[in-house]
Amino acid sequence: MIPSLSNFDWHSFLARPRLPSPAPEALDLLRRQPILITGAGGSIGSALAMRLGELRPTKLVLLEAAESNLYALERDWTAASASCATTFILGSVADEGLLDEIFALHGPRIVFHAAAFKHVPLMEEQPLAAIANNIFGTEALARVATAHGARVVLLSTDKAVAPISVMGATKRVAEQIVLSSGGTVLRLGNVLASRDSVAEIFARQIAERGPVTVTDPAARRYFLTLAEAVDLLLTAAAHSAPGALLAPVLPATHFVADLARFMARELCPEREVAIEFTGPRAGDKETEALWSAKDQIDAASLDGMVLVHAALPTEGQLSSRLAILRIALLARDLRDALTHLRALVPDYTPSPTVLALAAQGGPRVCL
Repeated sequence: MIPSLSNFDWHSFLARPRLPSPAPEALDLLRRQPILITGAGGSIGSALAMRLGELRPTKLVLLEAAESNLYALERDWTAASASCATTFILGSVADEGLLDEIFALHGPRIVFHAAAFKHVPLMEEQPLAAIANNIFGTEALARVATAHGARVVLLSTDKAVAPISVMGATKRVAEQIVLSSGGTVLRLGNVLASRDSVAEIFARQIAERGPVTVTDPAARRYFLTLAEAVDLLLTAAAHSAPGALLAPVLPATHFVADLARFMARELCPEREVAIEFTGPRAGDKETEALWSAKDQIDAASLDGMVLVHAALPTEGQLSSRLAILRIALLARDLRDALTHLRALVPDYTPSPTVLALAAQGGPRVCL
């Protein structure tokens, strides 16, 4: 059984003050809007839903593709006695007909897009699934939201910066799609205690009295708490400038091994917990960044965040490249799909795992 991580003092590990809370005007804006959350049954999506339930927006629509996650969210929602008008919908963000129906019936004005495939090593083995969900699910959502006059707030990741994983590359394209549609993008680092996060894995390993496995002693990540992630999303939704790419101001990365040691001390102070270094997995970086050296950074009008100016394709380039990527996806041609993905994200470096999968068929990838 995984020990509860809800009462952890994560800030004693982070060694920094808590990130700023949303301004009252940001919360007032959300209270006056019908809101849609995609991926509402995930860790961040469900925490965001619960927080919005406390704010009582005009209407809250919760879309989730996994039946068990939606069931759990409904159960927790009932237990919390949330009182705002809420609709739970089982379905995929890639189902454009369903999305059009949701907007026609419920009229959301703000969309928090948290639906994505996020597990790096798994997506290295399932790259076409990552392309279908993370890219074309986002494209469908952005197209329908734009047609109905709604704004998308995309939950993105630091893995989208100079990506070496399919997950990171597909999230970078998702950023391009949302920014091109006038939406808002928020890049986050690793969220502590989210479902299947490294913290949850460490907790399970400690409970099972086994060694804690860390890929690389030099591995470092930006970490933030689940409550901070939700606060940042609420704040980002208040940013009025179209096409804004935002990132939190986090002072430093932390060694993943230090997180393992911290959790071992907290969960099992009576014994020494061994750390075993297993080596980097496909798609793993030694460290991540919230923006690249080529990007221009400006202070945002929002506390705790900066505005990132990154190079983007023109609307025409994006549209045409997505069209040919879709053809490759429908043909299940990974070689061709990888070529077009790299055209969209020129600084993407595919892993040997993905290149080996691509080499099994189709035209050669241009390296």
